[in-house]
Amino acid sequence: MAGQQLDLFAIDRIKVELEGSPPQPPLRAAELTDAELVAALPDAGVTAAPRLAAEASRRRLAGAVPSLEKLCRRLTGFGVDRLVPEQLAALDALANIGGEAARQAIARLLAQCIVQGPTVAAALNAAARLGSSLPPSRLGEFLNDAEPTVRAAACRCARSAGPHLGLLIKPLDDLHHEVAIAAALALGRIGCVEARPLLLGLLRREPSAEIVDALARIADEEAIVTLGRVARAMPDLAPPILDALDQLGDFRAARVAAALRAHGSARNGFA
Repeated sequence: MAGQQLDLFAIDRIKVELEGSPPQPPLRAAELTDAELVAALPDAGVTAAPRLAAEASRRRLAGAVPSLEKLCRRLTGFGVDRLVPEQLAALDALANIGGEAARQAIARLLAQCIVQGPTVAAALNAAARLGSSLPPSRLGEFLNDAEPTVRAAACRCARSAGPHLGLLIKPLDDLHHEVAIAAALALGRIGCVEARPLLLGLLRREPSAEIVDALARIADEEAIVTLGRVARAMPDLAPPILDALDQLGDFRAARVAAALRAHGSARNGFA
């Protein structure tokens, strides 16, 4: 659908603004009051918008959330094939400000196709950071998108085993590594054992706290043993691994955790 819409970037927005009004002095975002900043955001241009949005983000200004959403909506139809700087700045500010209002704002922007093209991946990443809930139909579209960055970001937005579960399992074999990893992490978080082989491989090759968290939810005996080995080899990961093992409520996990604590105590590595 987006490909059939007119890309408003075909219009020279900057030229139109310059011909229609005299040049305006640059806004000093840091000198604006909260109220002035909120009022300036919706109509900010390509130069001012990133500065204003960054200032709203720095202040964690919850009152700016509606204005940031309006800024994005004002640019509906732009960016079919390129990033929209004003929307990118607004999305980043919404993700940094956080809270329920920002969470819902980003969900609306995605559900109503306010962002398009390359900017969609940024919006999905912001939604994942905030834990925004997307309509299953829209999430399914994003999981099937031709662009791998969009598919990977959509995987990060999956919160439950819903109608899109099959679409999450399919990317485990995706030719793009980032998509496969994102799908495995999402499936692990929602308790789907199909992700276990890939997560085990990732734990051995590219261990991280995020992989530990996802694998711990679907850990079997092999995963428990591997978690113990990684904790011994990488003390920085020992705390999250111990937390994961403690939460499993499994006697094998308890034995591995006890051995790790004894090993760490002997080396003064961790308690």
